[in-house]
Amino acid sequence: MENTPPARGRILVVEDDPTVAEVVVGYLHRAGYAVERAADGPAALGRFAALRPDLVVLDLMLPALDGFEVCRRMREHGPVPVIMLTARGDEEDRILGLETGADDYVTKPFSPRELVLRVDSVLRRARAALPADEAGVLSGGGLRLDPAARRAYRDGHVLPLTLREFDLLAFLLRHPGKAFAREELMREVWGWDFGDLSTVTVHIRRLRGKVEQDPARPRLIRTVWGVGYRLDLDAEGAEVAAEVEGTRAGGHHGGADPGRTGPGPAAVRGTPPTGGGSL
Repeated sequence: MENTPPARGRILVVEDDPTVAEVVVGYLHRAGYAVERAADGPAALGRFAALRPDLVVLDLMLPALDGFEVCRRMREHGPVPVIMLTARGDEEDRILGLETGADDYVTKPFSPRELVLRVDSVLRRARAALPADEAGVLSGGGLRLDPAARRAYRDGHVLPLTLREFDLLAFLLRHPGKAFAREELMREVWGWDFGDLSTVTVHIRRLRGKVEQDPARPRLIRTVWGVGYRLDLDAEGAEVAAEVEGTRAGGHHGGADPGRTGPGPAAVRGTPPTGGGSL
């Protein structure tokens, strides 16, 4: 019986503070999960390779290897949901954790019950079966997503998307041309009615880095100023054609803004007025 994991799955908790680790493991056990522990980076990588857990709760500040590096090395073996624990409240650390591939983060001190809810939410999202009308292949703008296989392609090349990046791109592909606020994306993609909206911002930035030809001048995932983001499937082809036509006419179209969506309002652009590709 001990070799049969609970239906809820296996969790690897990586935490060097024995008190925190004991509390987290206890709450997760009571929630029905099988839990393994590791106290440092090398031990975490060893347990990860042997266990192949359904989710990792990963402390940021670890001896030998920090949580950022541990997360990167885990990602080399394939996607796995990661929730980072950090004693720091700095936005830079939280954003770096998300950019490394973490699906969520919890700042110490935290409520163990909240952590369990976050684990439930991330796993539920990872395992969610798509409705029949959403299970088909999604495509457009050079992108192709197979939700059943959880594979994504750009112009025939495989995209190394994390769990959240895949879900975010799939949602946008199902609603092309519609602008969504960050609050809407957090609710529809993450399944959260609360949380730090910078989570959405970071994932949009990471996703652009993987699907755009030039992430600093995005043509697919557009920023709609004062609203949020929109996926423009036809914009890239239309703008390339416009540039070619301008070149044939003698190259005097230099005043055009490649970040604009077309004839829409000037406030809707792919990059901020100050440039630099920031969000």
